[in-house]
Amino acid sequence: MAAADIAVKAPTRNPHHAAAPVHASRTAVLIVSTLAFTACFMVWMMFGVIGIPIRKALDLNATQFGLLTAMPVLTGSLIRVPLGIWTDKFGGRIVMAALMAAVIPAIWLMSYATAYWHFLVIGLFVGLAGGSFSVGTPYVARWFPKNRQGFAMGVYGAGNSGAAVNKFIAPALLVAFGWSMVPKVYAAVMLGVLVLFWLFSASDPSHRVPSQLSFTDQLKALKDPRVLKYCQYYSIVFGGYVALSLWMVQYYVGEYGLDIRVAALLAACFSLPGGVLRAVGGWLSDKYGAHSVTWWVMWVSWICLFLLSYPQTQFTVQTVHGPATFEIGLNVYGFTGLMFVLGIAWAFGKASVFKYISDDYPQNIGAISGIVGLAGGLGGFVLPILFGALLDITAVRSSAFMLLYGVVWVSLIWMYFTEVRCATLFGDAASRPTAHATTA
Repeated sequence: MAAADIAVKAPTRNPHHAAAPVHASRTAVLIVSTLAFTACFMVWMMFGVIGIPIRKALDLNATQFGLLTAMPVLTGSLIRVPLGIWTDKFGGRIVMAALMAAVIPAIWLMSYATAYWHFLVIGLFVGLAGGSFSVGTPYVARWFPKNRQGFAMGVYGAGNSGAAVNKFIAPALLVAFGWSMVPKVYAAVMLGVLVLFWLFSASDPSHRVPSQLSFTDQLKALKDPRVLKYCQYYSIVFGGYVALSLWMVQYYVGEYGLDIRVAALLAACFSLPGGVLRAVGGWLSDKYGAHSVTWWVMWVSWICLFLLSYPQTQFTVQTVHGPATFEIGLNVYGFTGLMFVLGIAWAFGKASVFKYISDDYPQNIGAISGIVGLAGGLGGFVLPILFGALLDITAVRSSAFMLLYGVVWVSLIWMYFTEVRCATLFGDAASRPTAHATTA
């Protein structure tokens, strides 16, 4: 019997007999959904590598390059809310499969683009792959009991490691065959993963949430201050992750003069832990609570970004023996080490933010996760453009980290006044997420 044919039934005479197919289905769903998300994220981050030769060929400035890399992120963000709603209504299996099938032609067409506007337009359609997060999150979560949802969503979210997979595969293809081969290979990979997902995923009609709410009604959830706060958190831990995943290869090439293959490998030191360790963040959030994990994530981010923000500096001091020149700046090893720590912190943070959501909105995970995912994705769209603009204006590459440092400050201040200070004044219960169901 195929996994897709397994139906979850209420226990009758022997509950253990019913538990076995349920457990098998949830495991299969988690594995193939994570694989599908990894492939989608790999495609979504494609411009982070192939954008470099395209930039040289088209003679783009930093702002134009930032827009090029950000275009797929825009549609992948905007589509997240409706995809979350459709997942609640129709089920994650059919929505995920339809999404992947719709993206494959656009990926293939990317290899035939020649003009700047071609890349921008096709990139919008390729970017639909980024919306897969809002499909898989509620789809996977509903297969697991509440005390394991954080871990399950963390495992699924580890598909963010597709950003690192892109950095391993794309440079090799680029050097051997040219950048145009990368989209063709990625289209074939996506087709194969789609077939595997359809064969081994499952559907449970009881997971669907009947709703007469419109798209506009769902957006009214933004009036909830908690949703706005989670959007702010996610704009840095996910939006920042996406932006830096797109930006780091060219940063290494420009700042340290590295070959694109070496630059991609070092950039993966940020992308890989930022994706894979999300499952650990989910486990920690289940055990210690979303607030505790997120609070420490923000402080670690603050420290790392403060150090990363400092530009390469040379200054001269007049001493009794004459002028003495000093240089301050991160070498490639120190820079990569800080990026590695930042990737780990943001992996934990991405999981902890969604633990907040599953705790506060258990009956509306799809819509709320779509809204928060939209905010994170828009952060990933806006930030690369701002990185490029700041670089063109200041000519200082570390200005990108200065911007992120400011965003983390906002999150820390917001969290302090709404959670930490409330816990101090009114007790720990005030800072813990409520477990009641809330509709948008």
